[in-house]
Amino acid sequence: MKPVAHLGVGIGWRPEIAEAVERLPGLDWVEVVAENICPGHLPDSLTRLLERGVRVVPHGVSLGLGGADRPDAGKLAALGERAVALGAPLVTEHIAYVRTSSPALEAGHLLPVPRTREALDVLCENVRIAQDALPVPLALENIAALFAWPGDELTEARFLTELVERTGVRLLIDVANLHTNRVNRGEDPTAVLDAIPPEALAYVHVAGGVERDGVWHDTHAHPVPRAVLDVLARLRERVEPAGVLLERDDDFPPEAELAGELRAIRTVLAAGTAPAHRAPSPATPALAPVPESGTGAGTDAARTRLGLRQAALLSALVAGTPVPEGFDRQRVRVQSRALAAKRGSVVAKLAPELPAILGGADAYRTAFLGYARGRPMAAGYRRDALDFAEHLLIRGLPADPAARRRLTAWWRERAGARPSGRIARWARTLMGRAA
Repeated sequence: MKPVAHLGVGIGWRPEIAEAVERLPGLDWVEVVAENICPGHLPDSLTRLLERGVRVVPHGVSLGLGGADRPDAGKLAALGERAVALGAPLVTEHIAYVRTSSPALEAGHLLPVPRTREALDVLCENVRIAQDALPVPLALENIAALFAWPGDELTEARFLTELVERTGVRLLIDVANLHTNRVNRGEDPTAVLDAIPPEALAYVHVAGGVERDGVWHDTHAHPVPRAVLDVLARLRERVEPAGVLLERDDDFPPEAELAGELRAIRTVLAAGTAPAHRAPSPATPALAPVPESGTGAGTDAARTRLGLRQAALLSALVAGTPVPEGFDRQRVRVQSRALAAKRGSVVAKLAPELPAILGGADAYRTAFLGYARGRPMAAGYRRDALDFAEHLLIRGLPADPAARRRLTAWWRERAGARPSGRIARWARTLMGRAA
């Protein structure tokens, strides 16, 4: 592997803290959610950072490389386009699945993949397809999980190591996710840190979370706890990372608190004692050859089996179908509630008029969770907002006529032209009710 670009210490750029990010002292780089930017219309704040020489790395969340389907060519092209527009030295994504195609379901979240040989075969082929399509190197992030798949054949450490050895992909190690998986799945972060080839480490994520009833929630909305900084310190003892990034996605604190968390990260890094040279990781026994990406010769059957397993789980999470045998049902229920809450939060951010129309955050949350229990998302958050509004209006809600008229006007303005026939008749009936 070629040496990775030196990044330094950075922070996840978000519109809510854009001005604060620009003022943070000693900021080396930022990471931006790739799907949230348009290459031809970058936010002014990002443009100013680029002009100052601050590196910007696009971080994708929607490829679903751990899913049963091959990566979508359009999504790959869009990710590559953003890397070029930002002059980024690499792009990053996740070892996760986010959707299924049969049935068509969206998680709206990163879900863990089974740690089986078949799932690894599929992941490796997907990674190679992505690598061939992208104009810059790819690094993949380990994710946080509330539950484990039954029948796992590989440890997290072995799964990551073999992924690197078979594809040459780099790793984005999230130490907060290692801590999460220690609490939720009993996995030792040290085993993962010991297994990772140091030359494969692209950079590191640090984030906060909270523990409730014995479950750690990787919220990115709480301060970074000491336990996560301790995992970062253990990583630093093994290798000097090219970059470390603080993630914060919600409940943004004052600027001084963000600066303080960056100082704490720098302190951990400065206190590290990573050896100047480290012997390479022991070689892994040779595995059966994997077909070249795009041929599908050895993975079609594996993809079918993996797709069935992933669809059964995702359906249980977002559509209320029975939890597949072998899963921790309580954990799956916790994850299901978390997915619905996140979905509602994202819709509220995209359509802030909805909570206002419905009488406030609590009334909106109650209505949305009731809708989400029976209506899985299949076409993205913006469509979800429209479907939520339709769901309420068809049922004669909200009860207040003035609010119902406002919601109808909101829906009509954004829904655009509708097909003729049954849908048009339904829309005319809807307007009659709202009047």
